[in-house]
Amino acid sequence: MPAPARQYWLMKSEPDEFSIDDLARVGTEPWTGVRNYQARNFMWKQMRVGDGVFFYHSNAAVPGIHGLARVASTPYPDPTQFEPGSDYFDPKSRREEPRWWLVDVGFERKLARAISLDELRGHAGALDDFPLLRRGNRLSVLPVTAAQWKYILTLEKKRP
Repeated sequence: MPAPARQYWLMKSEPDEFSIDDLARVGTEPWTGVRNYQARNFMWKQMRVGDGVFFYHSNAAVPGIHGLARVASTPYPDPTQFEPGSDYFDPKSRREEPRWWLVDVGFERKLARAISLDELRGHAGALDDFPLLRRGNRLSVLPVTAAQWKYILTLEKKRP
């Protein structure tokens, strides 16, 4: 049976919370704190070790894709849901029945230059159905097609 095809994702983080530079420094990091069921389900039920990740800085001077990472673990319960002092504590979650799952994300490389959200919007024709460009989409974990992944990587070498 052939191995499943590699999948691709975009994962958002605010750079003052955790940036691509932070990921470069630590190498691998648990993607804690996701509290949206759809984003959780992507990590819990669809992501596989080795999948590609666009590391996206949100709430930044230049929101956009700043680096590449990979899914580095199988899903496991997010420990912050059980920690009463955590911003991500969920009193309804129990260790026997966790509600929130995560994966570890591993550093691949910083991009030679950031690919801004505005630049991505300028390629809307080529990036039809790219979830990031959909009005009102605020998910922190989004699927990316193989074609979108390849196209966006070509933008890194072009002048914005």
